Amino acid sequence: MMSLNRFISRALSDWMKGGGPEADIVISSRIRLARNLMDTPFPWVATKEQLETVISKLAAIIEKSKNNEALGRLELIRMDRLNSLERQVLVEKHLISPHLANEARAGAVILSQNESISIMINEEDHLRIQCLFPGFQLEEAWNQANSIDDWLEINLDYAFDEKRGYLTTCSTNVGTGLRASVVVHLPALVMTKQMNRILPAINQLGLVVRGIYGEGSEALGNIFQISNQITLGRSEQEIIEDLRNVAKQLIDQERKARQRLMESSRIMVEDKIFRSYGILSQARVIESKEAMQRISDVRLGIDLGLLPGVSATILNELIVLTQPGFLQQYAGQMLSPEERDIRRAKLIRERLAEQMDLN
Repeated sequence: MMSLNRFISRALSDWMKGGGPEADIVISSRIRLARNLMDTPFPWVATKEQLETVISKLAAIIEKSKNNEALGRLELIRMDRLNSLERQVLVEKHLISPHLANEARAGAVILSQNESISIMINEEDHLRIQCLFPGFQLEEAWNQANSIDDWLEINLDYAFDEKRGYLTTCSTNVGTGLRASVVVHLPALVMTKQMNRILPAINQLGLVVRGIYGEGSEALGNIFQISNQITLGRSEQEIIEDLRNVAKQLIDQERKARQRLMESSRIMVEDKIFRSYGILSQARVIESKEAMQRISDVRLGIDLGLLPGVSATILNELIVLTQPGFLQQYAGQMLSPEERDIRRAKLIRERLAEQMDLN
């Protein structure tokens, strides 16, 4: 079995390694563009042969542009060439959707070497162009996604209507086809029960709050994904600016809530953080939900300066490395739920011990 160090260096995308503006609260920023081709039926009604044509067109574009310095090396990966565990790992890394992972007919993904670029092929739409950046970098992610979109449009004829904008399978994506999102860690707002008041207000602004894995996922570990709901009738810049403004307010409120907690309940906050650190560093069995909550506590402790010997990237790493697919990839075999709980505890212990050895 490969060492933990080697596994982590190979397993983590650049965005998972932390850094970027406001990285103590904003884990990542993402831009996703939905696009379809004019002369090909949309994926849900297209034949396998028609979907294969889409893949062939994208493969030809990559081959022709393989020396594109701005994008770096791109690789096309077909879903039918991956086993179920490999597809699950790509989902856990946010590089493909669960829908594409289950697309057995003619699904594929184009990935950049650092995995900040992911272009899903024949998911719900012919193309889903995604750019992921660490920290609060919505504008940077948009600039990259926009340049990729322009590059592809030179060679592809998009389904576009002068009144409706880009045409998509789902009506909620019609218009710009843009989904902008930030993933934020808000433990103090949850602990002070302010999130119960904030969530409805965010929804009223045309934004939606989900768990880290998007639609249908639970907000575990005090981690939330905030994204736009409206794509029609607003420009890309307006959509991004709206999300940016809300995210800035959340960052400000989270920082103030952390300060108030330390002023009014410092001993209770410290107890919560050090209990979680103790459990994570010693536990032999731990379920995913408990692990996420305790990792969140430890990350809060790091941000508050209570755990100076632990890297701030630990939350970003462990929320991915402790997922079922990664645990089984690290183990080199399929595991039962009970075996995964044992492996999860072991991996966390090893990672925390490694942090201590570095200091």
